[in-house]
Formats: sequence, C-alpha cells, structure tokens
Amino acid sequence: MRPEILFPLFASLEALPKVGPARAKLLAKLGLASVVDLLWHRPVGLSEHRPRESIAEAVPGESAALRVTVEDHRAPDSPRHPWRVRVRDASGFLHLVFFHAKGDYIAKLLPLGEERVIAGKIEAFGVEKQMAHPDFVGGLESFTRATEPQPIYPMTAGITPKVLAALVEAALARVMDLPEWADPPLVKARGWPVWADAVRALHHPQSEADLAPDNPARQRLAYDEILANQMALLLLREHHKRLTGRALAAAAQGGGKLRAALRAALPFSLTNSQEQALAEIDTNLASDKRMLRLLQGDVGSGKTVVALLTLAVAIEEGAQGALMAPTEILARQHAETIQPLAEAVGLRVAILTGRDKGKPREALLARLAAGEIDLLIGTHAVFQEDVVFKDLAVAVIDEQHRFGVHQRLALAGKGRGVDVLVMTATPIPRSLALTAYGDLDVSRLLEKPPGRKPIDTRALPLERLEEVVYAVGRAIQTGARVYWVCPLVEESELVDLAAATDRAAALEQVFGPGIVGLVHGRLKPSEKDAAIGAFARGELKILVATTVIEVGINVPEATIMVIEHAERYGLAQLHQLRGRVGRGGDRSTCLLLYQAPLGEVARARLKILRESEDGFRIAEEDLRLRGSGEVLGTKQSGLPGFKLCDPIQQEELLLTARTDALNLLGKDPDLVSDRGKAMRILLYLFERDAAARFLRAG
Repeated sequence: MRPEILFPLFASLEALPKVGPARAKLLAKLGLASVVDLLWHRPVGLSEHRPRESIAEAVPGESAALRVTVEDHRAPDSPRHPWRVRVRDASGFLHLVFFHAKGDYIAKLLPLGEERVIAGKIEAFGVEKQMAHPDFVGGLESFTRATEPQPIYPMTAGITPKVLAALVEAALARVMDLPEWADPPLVKARGWPVWADAVRALHHPQSEADLAPDNPARQRLAYDEILANQMALLLLREHHKRLTGRALAAAAQGGGKLRAALRAALPFSLTNSQEQALAEIDTNLASDKRMLRLLQGDVGSGKTVVALLTLAVAIEEGAQGALMAPTEILARQHAETIQPLAEAVGLRVAILTGRDKGKPREALLARLAAGEIDLLIGTHAVFQEDVVFKDLAVAVIDEQHRFGVHQRLALAGKGRGVDVLVMTATPIPRSLALTAYGDLDVSRLLEKPPGRKPIDTRALPLERLEEVVYAVGRAIQTGARVYWVCPLVEESELVDLAAATDRAAALEQVFGPGIVGLVHGRLKPSEKDAAIGAFARGELKILVATTVIEVGINVPEATIMVIEHAERYGLAQLHQLRGRVGRGGDRSTCLLLYQAPLGEVARARLKILRESEDGFRIAEEDLRLRGSGEVLGTKQSGLPGFKLCDPIQQEELLLTARTDALNLLGKDPDLVSDRGKAMRILLYLFERDAAARFLRAG
C-alpha cells in the first residue's frame, strides 16, 4: 500500500486550485493526471524577457519586459476577433491582444489609466507593434520578477504557459522532505542535492546549463528514476527465485525422446545459436528454481522452433505447455508453423483466441482442464480466469514487450512451478535490455537458418511510383507476391486506414479485381485472417496493409515489400516490416519509397537499412539516430518509458544504480533498514507498486 507520506503527491490534479473537470481533461492530453505527474513534467527550454526602457527600444521577434500605461480597451465585434488593449509610454504605443478573453477579466487585469509591467514576445502587425497573450502582467514593483528566466514546458491547446506555471508551483508547494534512498557517499561524491531540492531546482532553471542532462539536480532525479526501475526488476527476480520450481528430468537428458522426434521432423538443422540457447534453457529446466529467461532473436532467426523444443520437455513428462502471442494473427501463425510438426510426433495442440465463444470454447476448456491438450497456443484470452490447465509446466510469451509484467505473473500462476520463456524479435541494446528485462536471464539468437538469401533493399523517391507499379505488375506475372505497406500517419489510425484504402483502390484499377487485398487494424479478426489466408494461398497477389503486418505474418512465397513514405518510420520498424519477405528460397526485394528531399536522419536511416540486415546493429543505430525517448516510447516498441532519465545518454547512471540496488538487496533483502524503508518510498514514488508488494511488511 502506498505510504501515507506520499498521499499529497498522488492527489488528482482537481485537488489543485482552478482545476475543474474541463481543465483536467486538457491536462490529461499532456499525460498529467496527478500532482506527481506535474513534478515530472520537465521544462524543455528557458524564456527570458529582456528589460527595455521604452516601447521604441523593443524589437519585433524578441521577448521584452516593459513599463506601460493602459490607454484603451477595444472589445471584439465578433467571437473570431481578439480583445485589444492599447498601452503606451513616452516613446509610443503597442497593442496587447487576447483571443477568447472575458472582458471583465481583462478590465481587472489591465485597468484604464493604471501603470503596469508587461512581458512577452513583441510582434509586428503592419507598422504597429503588438504582444499576443503576455506571459506576465503585474504592478510596477514586479519589474525584476518579470525579467527572471521562466521555464518553457511542453504544452497543449487550451492551457496557457501562465496557467501551467501556476499549477507547477502549486504542485511544488506539496513537495515534502523524504528520507534518503540513494547511497549517501554517492550523493556526496556527485554533489547532488536531496530529492526535494532537486525537484524544486528542476522547475526553476536560471540558465541553459540548468537544463542539461549533467546538471546535478537533473542527474539526481534521473538516478532516482532508474534506481526505482532497477530495484523493482531485482525484486521481481528475487520473488521469482523464491518460488519453488520443478526440475524436469528430460532437460538433464538432452531434452528427451519427444524433442528428438521433433528434431528429426524438422526439414533443417538447428543453428549454433539455437543449440546454445537450448543448452541454456535446459540448465534452467533441469533445476528446481523457476526459469525466467528472455530469448532475443532477430526476424527469421528461428525463435518459434526453440520455443517448441523447450515446450517438448514439459510435455514429455506428462505436463502441459502454453504459447502466448499478442495478436490473433501471430497466434494463428505459430499454430500453422507448429501443427505439421505436432502431427508428425503425436502432439495435441489447440488454439484459443478472443474469437472463440460458446460451446466450442467450453469444449476446448474442458479438454484443457482434463489434460487432453498438450500445448495451448493463444492470445490474451488465455489470461481469463476460466482458462484452467490440468498441469501447466512451461509458458512461452512471444513479443513480451506487448504484455505487462503482471500478465507474465498471471500466466505463471496458472500452474505449479511454471518455467517462463519470453521472446522478442525487437533487438534491444544492452542498456535498454537492463531497463526492460533486468529481471530475466538472456539468450540471444545471432544467426539465421541456412538457405536464407539476403534481401535486396533499395531506396527510391516517390516520383518513381509509376515505375514501381509497373515493376510490381511484371513481378506478379511471374508468380511473385507483394506486400505494399502504406504510409504511417502520426497519431491517426483513421488517416493510416484512408491511405491504405486509397492505395488498394488505385492498384485495383491498374491490375483489375481479385488481385489486390487490404489489411488494416480496424478489420474484424476473421476478415483479417481471410485476406491474409487468400494472400498465402496465392489467390491474392498484392496485400496492401498498414503496419498490422509488422509482426508474425509468414508467407514464404512473398518476395517483394514496398514501403511508402519510408522516411516516416523508425529503423527498427522498417527492419521488422522488411522481415516479412526473404522467408523462402527465392531472392527478395524491399523497395523504400521516400518523399524528397530527405532530412539528414532519414537519409542515414535508409542508408543503414540498405547496408545491413543485422537487427542488433540496426537497433543500436536506431538509438543513436533517434535517442531512447522515442525507442522507449510505448508507441514505437512498448518498452518502459522514462520521464526523467535517458538510459542511452545516461548508461553510466544505469549501471551505477544496478550495482547500488544489488548491494542494498544483498545486505537488506526485505528493505527494513532505514535506507531500505526509504527505498520502499522510492518504489511507490515512481509507481513501481507491483514490485513493492513482493516485500514482506516492515
């Protein structure tokens, strides 16, 4: 339970002055819901109003502070026009402009004939000067205050800088002294302030240097956030280790007869990487400690086969296995890959998705509870309470970053001593792996199965679209199948959908009916499956899609990938999309269509993609080009987002925090010492409540 000392910080924003439901809704667009969210809302710049002695001295384009006399108010003659206030001094006049303003408010703020200090950006309006929505209006005694540096925050429509600044000050008034959770010698050596002073300093920068990541206050807060993250992951790991596992005898004997039969049924040999990963997994399965391992492998590196051979160990001993996927498309893809192998060795496999309803679902659940299903492949539907296994021993979770830690724990709770293997095709550099998967052991698949031919990747300007359409026409006459991915439109699924629909219609006009299919996120699962199935069978030659095909679609006959507006995508996403081709024996091509002229980052991104198919190198370059903020954002990859730290720029802080957390847990595993109790507060402060709950009371 959250400590009482933190209650003022976790109050709703409506507890602050002048925040009602309407304003709270606007603030929510900035991700601000509670007082603590305001504390973590970092200034991104600094505005300084230059003191000017007269209006004549103030130059359009600069921010200035002036002493003026209010001369005239001009009310708008229509709601579309602004309220204008004429102010002057001995050198001339300017207009203050207020849109959607209430007259009585403006009259009180700027009474006729009174002297006032105003500060804001000077603009030219024809031959006159004006200042729209001044940043500051006050009495003559406040001139010094008007010229002090003011933080600039990320904003949203409907909230003015003045309102947001006032809310931040109201939030800062609730900041209290908290016990020290960081290692005191470290705090002293780095010259860091205590937490409360660091938060105040964050919101009162005096110079550009105060906004830099190496500023002591910013560094201190970044460290606090990453320390909470690392402690939470280590507590999850310790909790998992304390849970009794079950030693699977077949794992100590090279995997047992069922795995040997599956190996014999495979049409290829395993790579060295796959063999190494299986050896590491078997060490875990043979132990009575629970396995919690991450299998990282690039697109097409053979993770599904490793998963199946892992599950075989549990099934050999009469227990059951589960394979979870984040989408129905991916779950069905796994089922199609596994089914022929399962039939060859007599494995009983079933699939459960949200689409399964009524009597068929009841019958499937009855078979699962009776132990008549060896392996259940499914989506989030598997987490439902009425899904009961007779004896679940091994669970595999694919594309782990799309599931939360609590879901991983929920699945492990459906059996006795369940060993968990999580997989991802998102290659994650070391620093990010520590922040996302610090509680897991890691195995990596660094090779691709033999026979995979390199993908010919080319970048072309959109002006050559007609040539591309013509080339696609020639290719489909020779039996080729083509993915055509439509432009990603930031924050707008509907516009994405419109772009894909328009492209499908345009291609259908060129190639005629029955050639082009369309897949997007708003289709029903059955419609999506029908389109993908028709494409896989060769009934459709071109599949136009939004990024829903990024993960898990496997059509070996598809050899051409066209990506429109490739400059709008992240490198890792382009790499994932390209991985949909090059899965069969034929040569494959990926065409990246871009809008010229290209920016420097976009050009570098496309160049790397043309040069390399190594997902790990591409992920490192993606981070270098974009910074971890975007890569860590849930939209791009689902990895945990940080508000105060950048694990890439501040990797040294990450490693220091991990060492510090390990040392503290080694000395005080239940966090009951004075510093341990402070660490509990830190976990709740950064909303790592799930991890804090694993601690015994104290």
